[in-house]
Amino acid sequence: MKNADAVALLGALSQETRLAVFRLLVQQGPDGLPAGRIADRLDISPATLSFHLKELTNAGLTLSRQDGRFVIYSANYPAMDKLLSFLTENCCAGTPCEASATACAK
Repeated sequence: MKNADAVALLGALSQETRLAVFRLLVQQGPDGLPAGRIADRLDISPATLSFHLKELTNAGLTLSRQDGRFVIYSANYPAMDKLLSFLTENCCAGTPCEASATACAK
């Protein structure tokens, strides 16, 4: 992953509502949630949610699919994994460790 790609992904997550939406979708698993249920669970107006979902999708962090008259959104786990790998690429001076500050502070 290039620095510019990581910046784009992190930029999409650097807003409170988008971070909350993404975290909810990650917790939900690959089945995802319909947009209306996301709005209800996070108490977000549909117009506001639509804007934030567009930003997350444009960044590549969420995926959408049509299911009848509903649009189902889910986290893009491969994109999330690539970002996490990029961020922890040289963790602990290159030695394997758990992903925690105390494990890396050996």
